[in-house]
Amino acid sequence: MAGTIAPGLVGEASTVVVEEEQTARYLGSGSVAVLGTPALVALMERAAVAAVADHLAEGESTVGARIDVKHLTPTPVGTRVTACARLTEVEGRRLRFRIEAHDDRERVGEAIHLRVVIDPGSFGKRAVDKISHL
Repeated sequence: MAGTIAPGLVGEASTVVVEEEQTARYLGSGSVAVLGTPALVALMERAAVAAVADHLAEGESTVGARIDVKHLTPTPVGTRVTACARLTEVEGRRLRFRIEAHDDRERVGEAIHLRVVIDPGSFGKRAVDKISHL
């Protein structure tokens, strides 16, 4: 693992605006046309990925392992949403982030997110091995 990954790294991800495809109704996570929690989680993960992307060793990547998210308030279609992730802890290959998401008016979500640094080749092989045993 690259030695440049340290607490304090920050990454950001934003949507241009919430579209129908990101709503709870469209994603099947509810019946209302507001930002769906699955779309919020994906945005938060993108922010965490961005925080460490330039600090990984060549050939490394990260995968999400856990997320504890609070979706605090609804965000309607047409509203911009931004997530900001701060790396708070590094324990070997485990990276812990604190993430907040805001729309144009207020904080809409917060999360604690765990990602793990991986070698995509060996990680992919494990997945293929799993399929071959089904």
